[in-house]
Amino acid sequence: MKAVCVAGARPNFVKIKPVLEALERRRVEVALVHTGQHYDPLMSDVFFEDLDLRRPDHLLGVGSGSHAEQTARVMVAFERLVADLRPDVVVVVGDVNSTLGAALVTAKAGALLAHVEAGLRSRDWRMPEEINRVVTDRVSDYLLAPSRDAVENLRAEGYRSDQIHAVGNVMVDALLSCLERARARDVLARFDLQERGYGLVTLHRPENVDEPGTLAQLLSTLERVAAEVPLLLPAHPRLLQRMRGLPLGRGIRVIEPLGYLDCIALEASASVVLTDSGGIQEETTVLGVPCLTLRDTTERPVTVTEGTNVVVGRDSERILTEARNAVEGEVRPRRPELWDGHAGERIGEVLVRGIAKSHHLRPTDQA
Repeated sequence: MKAVCVAGARPNFVKIKPVLEALERRRVEVALVHTGQHYDPLMSDVFFEDLDLRRPDHLLGVGSGSHAEQTARVMVAFERLVADLRPDVVVVVGDVNSTLGAALVTAKAGALLAHVEAGLRSRDWRMPEEINRVVTDRVSDYLLAPSRDAVENLRAEGYRSDQIHAVGNVMVDALLSCLERARARDVLARFDLQERGYGLVTLHRPENVDEPGTLAQLLSTLERVAAEVPLLLPAHPRLLQRMRGLPLGRGIRVIEPLGYLDCIALEASASVVLTDSGGIQEETTVLGVPCLTLRDTTERPVTVTEGTNVVVGRDSERILTEARNAVEGEVRPRRPELWDGHAGERIGEVLVRGIAKSHHLRPTDQA
């Protein structure tokens, strides 16, 4: 059995590790492909080190660019690689441009395609990620859903029951396996922080950072929050560029991007997390940390209904009120169904059985 696992951006590296290792435990020959969508050492290399993820077998080096340019570069480079490797199955994760590009190539190449995190829907078509999710699901053979709402979305869209597999959340697998190491980090001392004595902020969505007026309003709101609790803002290079010339309020401390373990350690010890990241909504739910999502919608509603997440949009008064509630309140860790650290194993089992069936073999015949 031959599989190709594709990753391109920071969240992808976290999600692909449990799948890759589960396949290798089942003696599947796995090629790890890094598209190079995130290529800066702070955005890529440190994640491989923190996750103890083996180095990629193939680096496509697609770099940055518009959505069309980036997706097209992935497709051109990945098409050649698939023709050379001739895998039985290609595994894509998440909803970035690398996910879509690899999915389209695989569907036309004739290999089986598995989408990890299938069925997530924000129903906000202004988000490029929503388009990537929907199109990737449409061309996939295996729809590997992380939560009950994702399964329901896929059923409502007419997918066959044999395509849909409720497997749980691979982000949780990675989090639970790394949590002890993360808590042992010196990151609080490094930034002179006290347990539950600060808030953590992450911003990267185009709708929040690309328009100067919107970003300035958010920074003004964060300044008001920082009057209640000091804020730490790890800023990606793209966000730093957008922030130039904008006033930054007192109480907001901007630092460089952090590796995975430091990010988890800071999330776990924060009194509140304000973010527009989907993965952080999930991580804070499992960690039991209040999360305020700075968006109008979320593709992860389970973090609201069963977790610690509140979707606050960009309403200044609501953000301030919910931040105060979070700082003053107490939240406990939540574990939605199948968020138990074994999603990778379930995925490995589904794919090995599927490949064997496509070869008209029993799984044991492929050992």
